Amino acid sequence: MCCPSATLTVWTSAWLSGAAASDDVLDALLAWGEAHEVVAADAESAVGLDLPPAGDFPATPVQLLAALRSRGAADARLVLPVPGDVRGLGGGGPFTEAALRAGEAVLFPSLGFGLVPQPIAEGLVRWSVYKVDSGAPEYVGLAEAEHGLTDAIRDSAGALQALDVAKDRPGVRAELSAWLRARPRPEWPAGTPGRALRVLQRAEEVGAILAVAEIDEPGGALSASAATLRADALRPLGNAVRRARYAAVNEAVRQFSEQADRSQ
Repeated sequence: MCCPSATLTVWTSAWLSGAAASDDVLDALLAWGEAHEVVAADAESAVGLDLPPAGDFPATPVQLLAALRSRGAADARLVLPVPGDVRGLGGGGPFTEAALRAGEAVLFPSLGFGLVPQPIAEGLVRWSVYKVDSGAPEYVGLAEAEHGLTDAIRDSAGALQALDVAKDRPGVRAELSAWLRARPRPEWPAGTPGRALRVLQRAEEVGAILAVAEIDEPGGALSASAATLRADALRPLGNAVRRARYAAVNEAVRQFSEQADRSQ
């Protein structure tokens, strides 16, 4: 569920803390593609992590993990940027632009590097590594994010009903089920907080509702103005889903990091 960056963030954190093996990280990534490759997007990343630049023969995720460990990576952080909200990306530049296009990225703040995934062929995902100056992470509590999701569901439903663009859709349950079945289902490491998993699952279910609600036919939005009003009504729900995913993944990372600190 969620996205490739979420999978890499959680599993790499579990691996760095000693709660998972490197093979577990690689197996988890298979949910998003049969093959993954890694390239440096700039000279600093190529030198800093000993990675090939784009255009050369790419590195493997195993080489990336080895580089992260040898450089003393201590943390990972998921970011899910959208236009108008690029918090946590550390300003503009190529990394911010790539992360916005993808809608996701992984940050290793202690090292100053960020990774952005991009499907480049069927079954092949390329991870581009950037040197970044990431800002201080925004803390979003899991309870806060969960409550925000509940509030957004209520408010969006009320707004759509008021706009008369939330009419019943024949076969909507089948649409939702099909959307969820089509989503990858990566495993999560043993020790991932149960509440974080529940919030991720709920965000996934609400994401399915959001995806179906955004389909024009037969959603009831019969004019451009009505479509705009519908998009405005759904935007808070999309933001709440994104925030819930962000909070759940980064809470899992926090607990794995604390586990590593206690074992030292």
